[in-house]
Amino acid sequence: MSAAHTESGTGRSVLVTGGNRGIGLAIAKAFLANGDKVAVTYRSETALPEGILGVRADVTNQASVDAAFTEVEAAHGPVEVLVANAGITKDTLLLRMSEDDFTSVLDTNLTGAFRVIKRASKGMLRLRRGRVVLISSVVGLYGSPGQINYAASKAGLVGIARSLTRELGGRGITANVVAPGFIETDMTAALPEDTQKQYLSSIPAGRFASAEEVANVVRWIAGDEAGYISGAVIPVDGGLGMGH
Repeated sequence: MSAAHTESGTGRSVLVTGGNRGIGLAIAKAFLANGDKVAVTYRSETALPEGILGVRADVTNQASVDAAFTEVEAAHGPVEVLVANAGITKDTLLLRMSEDDFTSVLDTNLTGAFRVIKRASKGMLRLRRGRVVLISSVVGLYGSPGQINYAASKAGLVGIARSLTRELGGRGITANVVAPGFIETDMTAALPEDTQKQYLSSIPAGRFASAEEVANVVRWIAGDEAGYISGAVIPVDGGLGMGH
């Protein structure tokens, strides 16, 4: 591990919700490589890399969230870095979108973040330090047809981070939003070539991001070097959402 990648705040208790695959897993691995104690929540059983603690949790259920935190606290101590990453999509155009399509996405992506932040903040307040990182999306501020529910949930995270900053900023706690654009995943790889070209043409960088590029920004914003940044929205989107 090179010195350039080592934060002085290593060995912290880190929890990543929805951290068993994709961006969440890349974030968990980045903190693990940084020397932190890393736990992830998941809904469905999955194999995790050695050194990462997996706890089953449903972010739409407060009792499930409480149980997961109790398990993590027993193993690693109070959560000092919380990454709220758990999210779902139920894409469909407005006129076809059912009320359940809307409220279920909000309940996981937005209210789910509220539940885990509320539970984590108790320990952070006692420690008088903490880092909250909310994983949003370029869609939250840029918009996307067929994603009114998802975009609303991801835009809402900005309001949470900024209000949290005003409430807890004086206690050594920061809250920031990281907003990824298109990421290289199994999902984007499965898109038809024409669709991929269409997406790429709208990204100034001319390529999709790797999950690691998002994870490195999350690790940095949660580190000592970024201690005076709070309430910020950091796009990791190759310039796609500029001005938003």
